[in-house]
Amino acid sequence: MPDTSPRKPSGFDWQRWLPGLVTLRNYQARWLPKDLAAGLVLTTMLVPVGIAYAEASGVPGIYGLYATIIPLLAYALFGPSRILVLGPDSALAAPILAVVLVQAANDPQRAIAIASLMALVSGAVCMIAGLLRLGFITELLSKPIRYGYMNGIAFTVLISQLPKLFDLSVDSRGPLQDLWSLGQSLLAGHANWPSFAVGAGCLALILLLKPYKRIPGILIAVVLATLAVSLFDLGSHGVKVLGQLPQGLPSFTVPWVSDINLVDVVLGGVAVALVSFADTSVLSRTYAARLKTTVNPNQEMFGLGVANVASGLFQGIPISSSSSRTPVAEAAGSKTQLTGIIGALVVTLLLLVAPNLMQHLPNSALAAVVIAAALGLFEITGLKRIFRLQQWEFWLSMGCFAGVAVFGAIPGICIAVVISVIEFLWDGWRPHHAVLGRVDGVRGYHDVTRYPNARRIPGLVMLRWDAPLFFANAEQFQNQVLAALDESPTPVQRLVIAASPVTSIDVTSADMLAELDKQLEQRGVELQFAEMKDPVKDKMKQFELFEGLGESAFHPTLGAAVDAYLADSGVDWKP
Repeated sequence: MPDTSPRKPSGFDWQRWLPGLVTLRNYQARWLPKDLAAGLVLTTMLVPVGIAYAEASGVPGIYGLYATIIPLLAYALFGPSRILVLGPDSALAAPILAVVLVQAANDPQRAIAIASLMALVSGAVCMIAGLLRLGFITELLSKPIRYGYMNGIAFTVLISQLPKLFDLSVDSRGPLQDLWSLGQSLLAGHANWPSFAVGAGCLALILLLKPYKRIPGILIAVVLATLAVSLFDLGSHGVKVLGQLPQGLPSFTVPWVSDINLVDVVLGGVAVALVSFADTSVLSRTYAARLKTTVNPNQEMFGLGVANVASGLFQGIPISSSSSRTPVAEAAGSKTQLTGIIGALVVTLLLLVAPNLMQHLPNSALAAVVIAAALGLFEITGLKRIFRLQQWEFWLSMGCFAGVAVFGAIPGICIAVVISVIEFLWDGWRPHHAVLGRVDGVRGYHDVTRYPNARRIPGLVMLRWDAPLFFANAEQFQNQVLAALDESPTPVQRLVIAASPVTSIDVTSADMLAELDKQLEQRGVELQFAEMKDPVKDKMKQFELFEGLGESAFHPTLGAAVDAYLADSGVDWKP
């Protein structure tokens, strides 16, 4: 597939903001049959998955279809990826449900208004972030933290669907309490076993067919479950069904609900934005690499934002990319986003002419669809590898998982961000540092603790600091410098900081350096730097440090710093 991604803009460039039109201009007739076929195949997943994820999010299933139609059309115009399929997603079900359950008071109209409002918030966050070129922000969460959060989300979604599998009603008070309530209800004999049999059979068939990418396992399982309910009159045995869907299309509506906690809705929308863009960016980059195309992460964020806003304004719920529907489109031969447009149009046609087609679809089968998706969200192999390589990061991941499992999805993402920041600060707070010496037979200068036979230059201490200098480690840096001077085998005349790993300084660390320079001067020690990057030098000039130290205090290499010291001190030492 040719690269149809927009070129780098100079000034305003409509091709950047409307990449779908670029694809349309370059569209080739030979792609049309494949896009049409892929769109028809894709529809077989869009309907049951859209309904199931809407139900899992706490809103009636029809709104999952609305959130399937409109975002696909919007993303086809504004989204940079030519292969991604957008719509309701299992990863978003938990954060949406967490807000809807508390704020909607079991009112379906309030529920969809709140979910649509969350879609608007999520979309606005993504669009603003895309315009401000903040596409990098999802990289702030480390892989172990992402694993922990997504495992927590998967666990939360899984627990939320188990009562539906047994046709039980459980007041949601958090995943662990819900699991306890479910166990009590089962022991009390309240389960509807025909409903469970239908759902469990549906789940088993989906999992059995999952390895076969070209077989629409979800569609087959849902059709068979619907036929079983209809042919064997399982409704008389208490198996609840979806019922008749409203006929017609979504209408333009600005969502608003009085008497809600707007802060919770906004926080939920922000959480959804972060999760949806993290998933979308990873999936987009994966397919871009596979198809040998390029995708601008800022445009990806903007396109995702537009799709969410469009969903919110047309009675839809927050949406994301789909790691299950996108591979189906690719396997079916999709070439462009026309595949998604075809899928959206067929779903629209279904709502207009055959809304009764799914009225016998059992609710336990929809729960099985979501459970199968939740099982696919668990990351076990990666966690095993992290445990083998570095156990403390594994326990960070498990802590993030526990935060989501105990407190829920919205507090969980806050915990994930806090843990990620703490992880970053911890690494920078106590970074590696080394006193350097010359090792015979090895070029350069190296850590004397790793090379005990390294030769040190009399009167000179060279210290390498392997991190940026900032407020959290400024005092630690100062203490390590003074300790290195005290431990020197000879009286110190000059201290050279090997500054190549120092990528930045802030005001706190700059003030520390000024104070350190005065302390060293009182001890008769000169403070100098080697291999400092020009942007860091610019910071030192900005913080009024450069002039006080003087140009001669900065050396391009460690070798030049050593040569300058030997020339100034007259020390007889052979490199």
